[in-house]
Amino acid sequence: MNTWREKAEALKRKLSLRTEPIAFKRFDTADELEKIEKITKVEMTHTFCQLPFMARVMGMTIGVTTDGKTLDRCKRLHALYPTTEESMNEEAAMLSKTWFGSKEDALEQQKDYPRMPVGEAIALAPLGKTPFEPDVISIYGNPAQIMMIMCGMQKVKYEQFHFSFIGEGACTDSIGRCYTSGRPALAIPCYGERAIGQVADDEIVIALPPGEIDRVLTGLDMLRKVGFKYPTAFIGGISNPIKALSQFYPQGGQKQKQ
Repeated sequence: MNTWREKAEALKRKLSLRTEPIAFKRFDTADELEKIEKITKVEMTHTFCQLPFMARVMGMTIGVTTDGKTLDRCKRLHALYPTTEESMNEEAAMLSKTWFGSKEDALEQQKDYPRMPVGEAIALAPLGKTPFEPDVISIYGNPAQIMMIMCGMQKVKYEQFHFSFIGEGACTDSIGRCYTSGRPALAIPCYGERAIGQVADDEIVIALPPGEIDRVLTGLDMLRKVGFKYPTAFIGGISNPIKALSQFYPQGGQKQKQ
């Protein structure tokens, strides 16, 4: 597969994804957005939470800039504004009245955010029709679908995956952490992403470096040959599993000792 369209279609087909994988990119200058065809600049006041919804559900290519109407906190989380000691203290005071029990705890959370290099613009698009080369690819799915993505990567080359939960502002657990670490980043979307960004109750998200998509697709094909694929084939909670397991595991069909 040589194009993002083909890779996006393969991901959707192999995993039965309900929504489009998302391409994310940051730009040093706002002028670079002008080179992107059919881009929609969001004119209304909005949070970052709404942008993935516009891309993955509505199929829009979205661009926002430093001087746009994204909320200031979102701009700091996604590298459109710099983070300062003053801004962290202001946000900590606000968050201590909502998600955290004290300003000290809220300030610790501010320090834990992965911070991307500050630029003047960011863009998101459905991966299947992205007009730019992504920095990060986000895939929303239910836990079984995301599990298969990670198992596919492990089938090609094993590694232990870790996840972070920053709490409020958890979009940085996926996009920001993947961008700054260059590694896959599994995340549980926060309240804002669900209330404002319409992330479903059963959805989580994984952010991947673009180069990992081929590894995912190769691994999914390898697992399918063994018999593991999505959706999960249920063996049954109170049945004898040995016969079913023998399809996958060489010793799975052996008679068990009494």
